[in-house]
Amino acid sequence: MKTVRVRTSKSYDVLIGAGLLDRAGDYVYSAAGGNIAAIVTEDNVASLYLDRLERNLQSVGYETVAFKAKSGENSKNAFTYIRLLEFLAERKVTRSDVIVALGGGVVGDLAGFAAATYMRGVSYVQIPTTLLAAVDSSIGGKTGIDLDGGKNLAGAFYQPEIVLCDSSLLEKLPPRIFVEGCAEVIKYGMIADEELFRMLGSGQHLDLEDIVTRCVRIKRDIVSEDEFEKGTRKLLNFGHTAGHAIERLSEYKISHGNAVAMGMAIETRAAVRMGMCDEECLSEIVDLLHRFGLPYKTRYRADDMVRVALSDKKRKSSVITLSVPRRIGKCTLCEVEVGKLERLFVSN
Repeated sequence: MKTVRVRTSKSYDVLIGAGLLDRAGDYVYSAAGGNIAAIVTEDNVASLYLDRLERNLQSVGYETVAFKAKSGENSKNAFTYIRLLEFLAERKVTRSDVIVALGGGVVGDLAGFAAATYMRGVSYVQIPTTLLAAVDSSIGGKTGIDLDGGKNLAGAFYQPEIVLCDSSLLEKLPPRIFVEGCAEVIKYGMIADEELFRMLGSGQHLDLEDIVTRCVRIKRDIVSEDEFEKGTRKLLNFGHTAGHAIERLSEYKISHGNAVAMGMAIETRAAVRMGMCDEECLSEIVDLLHRFGLPYKTRYRADDMVRVALSDKKRKSSVITLSVPRRIGKCTLCEVEVGKLERLFVSN
């Protein structure tokens, strides 16, 4: 097992290793305490892991209650959020209890936002069950829900007590879900770890525990420097400005991982047009996306993507901040005038 210590307004550990789900009770109680463990999960994950987690939490003395949302991004909305708050209130969950997020990014964001706002703050724990959540969304304290006007427009920075990444769960993911998580791994290679990027493209056997740890350490370093996304943390948004627009245009039929893959190609192409990186950099990322079976083209027009992107949180008045590559393993922040974005966001 590997441990990564995250030092922010609240310091906590990210544990990475096989078998953590079946030891979750001890870790959750040690980190958060409480009498009730309110598990937030979704239908598909619940059928696989909910009983195991409940038994383990009960074995250390917790009373457990479970809230199950429907799977998919469309559950990350105000309706589900209010249902969850009402559920917590009806089950008499108090400020001294703990919320446990068991699932992917949607569950983690939803549970974290509820934890941040229910009774003005309740402890919560992340147990990610997807690669995407393990390497990215479960760490760093970003929580939230989507509004009609855009993705993640309501939310809070609220750090967990502990994150338990059980690598044995990731090994059992359906290939499609696993590959979608690889988009975020490629992102980390692009922004801060050329060696990781080269490893992904080498065809050699990849140690999943090591890959997750490398990504978590990169995010730890960035978040510890800029917890509330005033500057450096925006580097983590590589591929996400265009990617979030693609998700919304598809009404979330295109998954986050696939949308980010397309977004990385679009935003690298934009960097080439701005003279910030060369064609070889673009060719390398497109080749790697193709190797992993991830999309790098979209059917959506640039003007539609820009129209949706204008509601993005990264916009500031007449400019929007993009994270763009200078080379493999090095991204930089670039403020782009909104009026020039359409010319840059050409997908092919």
